[in-house]
Amino acid sequence: MTAARLRWRWQHLSVRHKLMILSLLPLVVILPMLLAALVIWGSSAYDQLLITKVRSDLAVARGYFEQVQAEVGTGAQTVARSHSLYVALTAQDFPAMKHELTQAQQRLGFDFFNLYNTQGQLLTANWHDDPHLQRPQELLSLPPLATGSQPKITAQLLKLDRAELLALAPHLAARLDIALIPTQGAAPITRAHENQALVLLASLPVMDTGGHLLAWLRAGVLLNQNLALVDHINQIVYPEGSLPLGSVGTATLFLGDVRITTNVRLFQDQRAIGTRVSQAVHDAVLLRGETWLDRAFVVNDWYVSAYQPLFNDRSERIGMLYVGYLETPFRHVKYSLLAVVIGIFGVAMAAATWLSLRWARSIFRPVELMNRTMQQVEDGHSAARVGLLPQQDELGALAGHLDQLLDAVDDKTARLLRWNDKLDAKVSERTQALAQSHESLKQTQAQLVKSEKLAAIGQLTASVAHEINNPIAVMQGNLDLVRETLGAQAQPVATELKLMDQQIERMRLIVTQLLQYARPNDYAGYVDAVDVNTTMASSLVLVEHLLSNTRITVARDWRANQPVQINQQELQQVMINLMLNAIQAMPEGGTLTLRSDDQTDEMGRAGVLIEVCDTGSGLSDLAKERLFSPFFTTRHDGNGLGLWISVGLVERYGGSISAGNRSEMGEDASGAVFGVWLRCDGAAAVV
Repeated sequence: MTAARLRWRWQHLSVRHKLMILSLLPLVVILPMLLAALVIWGSSAYDQLLITKVRSDLAVARGYFEQVQAEVGTGAQTVARSHSLYVALTAQDFPAMKHELTQAQQRLGFDFFNLYNTQGQLLTANWHDDPHLQRPQELLSLPPLATGSQPKITAQLLKLDRAELLALAPHLAARLDIALIPTQGAAPITRAHENQALVLLASLPVMDTGGHLLAWLRAGVLLNQNLALVDHINQIVYPEGSLPLGSVGTATLFLGDVRITTNVRLFQDQRAIGTRVSQAVHDAVLLRGETWLDRAFVVNDWYVSAYQPLFNDRSERIGMLYVGYLETPFRHVKYSLLAVVIGIFGVAMAAATWLSLRWARSIFRPVELMNRTMQQVEDGHSAARVGLLPQQDELGALAGHLDQLLDAVDDKTARLLRWNDKLDAKVSERTQALAQSHESLKQTQAQLVKSEKLAAIGQLTASVAHEINNPIAVMQGNLDLVRETLGAQAQPVATELKLMDQQIERMRLIVTQLLQYARPNDYAGYVDAVDVNTTMASSLVLVEHLLSNTRITVARDWRANQPVQINQQELQQVMINLMLNAIQAMPEGGTLTLRSDDQTDEMGRAGVLIEVCDTGSGLSDLAKERLFSPFFTTRHDGNGLGLWISVGLVERYGGSISAGNRSEMGEDASGAVFGVWLRCDGAAAVV
């Protein structure tokens, strides 16, 4: 919108609207902007606090995991340097060796302790029942057990396949073969089970007092389904009462993107082991090596989550460490706080708006009252006044002066009206007398003209009928004589004789119609209860031959349910006359609409309205004025008696005929409409 347009709109605004805009503009623009900035900043700061907390939680979990990894190395080193193991090895006391390993496993909580000779053959293990069983070393993927290898005190985090793990600790087979559970948002895969293992493994030499290699000790902890470890991590990171609002903390160890041990629940008490991380986290952590600190969908709910990659000794990303807590309680608190802030702003805006409008009202209210008073006076309410206003400022004084001015004008106007009423009364008396005389004269003149026309038509028609009936009678008599004289010999011309009979009958009918034009009351038929819909249908059949040669379509809307009191043949004559006029009004084609409906007149009499509509050029003002006069026609081949006779027939039974253009009656169409209203209460025919 241009500046000129805005200026024009402002100039045409009322004082009320201008004051309201000026008072509310700071409230509806500045305060919402401040509220939006506060909401955005508050939401971002709150989310950042949650991320900061989960970052510190991840640091605690990572520190504890590294501590466990170091404890595996130091625990294995303690066993490798124990004097009792050295004595058992020197004496080749296999039961003593197994006892030492079993005691160490129970004391340290490791999953396995394996003792190998210098050639890499298994001597004994805490999980082995036969201390004399010799089996070759099968862990080909592990560092070789060669003399002079440098031991690592810190255990290595390794990903082993099924065969490698079973070569180390076959008794842990039950914790492999984790069934993968379809997880929403996870990357697509084809395998159905996870058969690999995530192991903390320490490999240390056992030396004699001279520093010579006696054997190799391998100890480790399997992380697959190690519930005690993950629960302990969760307890350290999220001790009881550390999370407010009923939130729940969780911890998980991943092998690749598969949860191999977790305290996240799938449902009720079933842990979500075998579920997988979302593809977004998988790509960020495992593919790009990033640390994920954000909200994430974990199994079946949203958590504030932290994921960190886990590396093997070759710095390959083989898994993830996860900690997080349920986001829903914090989200509810955030939304509640935002709702409170918005509510406070809303109340403040409402209060400020109310005060602004109240103060603005004290300014525009007197102006509105004065404007409304002037409008009422212009509309004819001369007694309208502004009245006493509470404002004692310039506007209040102006309203008082306006009332005084209106009182003065009202007094002068009342005097003028009294003189005007007297003058109008005298003029009205004279005008009424003249009007009564003129109306009486006009009615008398119209009746005389009508009587003279009827008399002239009657004389002319009677004379014509008399002159034509005699030749018709002679022709009919001679035709009968010819038929009787010829007898059977008249058979070859029987068709021609029948045609002559029909034409003579047609002339007789024309003569009868002429007499009916002149003296319609003498030819009144019997009154019956007539169904107008049936009569329109039969009349339509009689003009079907004319419609067949035109491009006129017929539309029917027959809703009348009551019968009317009229002679059926005369009603059919009226309908045919109206249909013929409508057909002749549409030489180029159109739509002939026939409607009927029950309708009471202005006096409450029950009746039926029949309408015949065309889509022609309509009726001119001259045609509407003289339409029902005798001998008036708009066609060169018409006699101008059809509508006049139709009016006489309908009025004889208490009905009426009207005519007008469809556009004048509110219809969106061109053409004329003729309405025939007939009574249903058995009115006697006019004689």
